Amino acid sequence: MRAAPRPVAMAAASPAANDTAGEDRFRRLLAAEGTDNLLVCMVDMQGRLVGKRLTARQARETPGEDMHACDYLLGVDTEMVPIPGLRSSGWERGFGDFSIRPDPATARLLPWQPGTLLVLGDTVDHEGCLVPHAPRSMLRRQLERLAAAGFTASMASELEFTVFQGDWQQLRAGSYRGLTPDGFYSEDYQVFQGTGREPLIRAIRNGMEAAGIPIESSKGEGGPGQAEITLLHAPALESADRHVIYKTGVKEMAQAAGKTASFMAKWHEAQPGSSGHIHLSLWGLGGESAMADAGGPHGFSAGFAHVLAGQIALLREMTLFLAPVVNSYKRFQPGSFAPTKAVWSRDNRTAAFRVLGHGRSLRVECRVPGADVNPYLAYAALIAAGLHGLEQRLPLDPPAEGNAYLAEGLPEIPTTLREAMAALDRSTVLRAAFGDAVIDHYVRAAAWEQAEHDRRVTDWEIARYLERA
Repeated sequence: MRAAPRPVAMAAASPAANDTAGEDRFRRLLAAEGTDNLLVCMVDMQGRLVGKRLTARQARETPGEDMHACDYLLGVDTEMVPIPGLRSSGWERGFGDFSIRPDPATARLLPWQPGTLLVLGDTVDHEGCLVPHAPRSMLRRQLERLAAAGFTASMASELEFTVFQGDWQQLRAGSYRGLTPDGFYSEDYQVFQGTGREPLIRAIRNGMEAAGIPIESSKGEGGPGQAEITLLHAPALESADRHVIYKTGVKEMAQAAGKTASFMAKWHEAQPGSSGHIHLSLWGLGGESAMADAGGPHGFSAGFAHVLAGQIALLREMTLFLAPVVNSYKRFQPGSFAPTKAVWSRDNRTAAFRVLGHGRSLRVECRVPGADVNPYLAYAALIAAGLHGLEQRLPLDPPAEGNAYLAEGLPEIPTTLREAMAALDRSTVLRAAFGDAVIDHYVRAAAWEQAEHDRRVTDWEIARYLERA
């Protein structure tokens, strides 16, 4: 990592904080009969909701007030162990506070948690400025850059997950051995197998709709017990907010049903991974599509061609933001429906970027992320890469044809966390986009994750070497 981070100035307050209509709606929901607690959350580096619950009485007395939280929430690993070597928090800095500043536009009642009003917030420092390495801050900054270039982004996540028999307490008590998926065979699009899980999936669909997270459809997926519920597209920040609420809600509803829903990218070597495909379309500030041009090559506007070229050019450098942990890279196998080459195509599921639709429905699907992705980081990286393509007017190579897994001479997607971490560390473009301090923060976190993995003895090693070494 580089020794001298370049700080990034961030705005003092989020635009939504001044949304009077959002504030009025937030207050109405807070005052509604039956609301007895307010859940104020931010998003950590892993894309999880973290925060505090307030009684409705306390929340009504101080509506929208900043909520203090320990700054280690953006400096811990999945196990909540502080990551050494970070410059933003640590024992030598005393683990002070920052604040969660509620964004009233995100307020929604959670039907699966009776009496609970949830509001997401931005992470701000003592001066009220957005904390640069907070995932929501990172996405906000790239959206500001995109708006300055004359565009807005509409995005959507496609998250797959596997349902297991038994709740997480039972699975943990058994050391996660003998996991039993809630199904027996590949059920991709199969209705009969999915019907057995419909009480849970129906509860998820209806719960999300009631929480203001519109659902397009649900279906069985390629592995036993695997499902996909597709969220409708929305403005990028709203889409990322929906993603993290949805993911938490799925886990909570599965737990209530005595089951476990896992978004792990690859839970078993012989089973399909769970993807987190991301769809992106660009629009002008007046609401006009900025993607299609009937007279342009492939029917693309010049701007979209540059954006896609930028994303392809920077794919290796931004993979860490799309595939955040060691396990993420187990998905990238030929013939797995997870990509291995940094190429684009027209409606071809073997490529990293799959272009779909026509006219106003034209969009690009990034197939690299797994279901373990943090949407704010992934969205921000994809937008930053697209802006690089726009600024440099990068030309778009011809699309991949046929089986991209077999194509030779094309850039490979990193196959390990270590490789992706090194690529991000060396990226001058993403350092310019996010700031050295932000990149160093995530590179250091990835190095810690890799080191924690490297020192463990796995079941595979014991089975292979215990007797025969």
